[in-house]
Amino acid sequence: MRALGQNPTNKDVVKILGNPSAEEMANKRIDFDTFLPMLKTVDGNQKGTLDDYVEGLRVFDKEGNGKVMGTELRIVLSTLGEKMKEPEVDALMQGQEDENGSINYEAFVKHILSV
Repeated sequence: MRALGQNPTNKDVVKILGNPSAEEMANKRIDFDTFLPMLKTVDGNQKGTLDDYVEGLRVFDKEGNGKVMGTELRIVLSTLGEKMKEPEVDALMQGQEDENGSINYEAFVKHILSV
């Protein structure tokens, strides 16, 4: 699904697949006719907009300058919502922090949405 431009959460994938066991997740295969309705389900899910994501990060902008601390954003990404693993956070944050360890969160969101 992600290779086709969709971005379902892991929770969405598990739900769409009918809550399979860990073994089924690792070994089960599906055919195209089974996959297509699943893809349509994900495609139909409402996605956040740039403004939605920027507004969500604005909560962490204590100084109101359009920036958040990189360390704080790392903690948020690894502990809230669908938790990311440290290597995933590192890859996402690579090259985003300035010399003070801050991140322009609007530019960060634009970068993520363009990937």
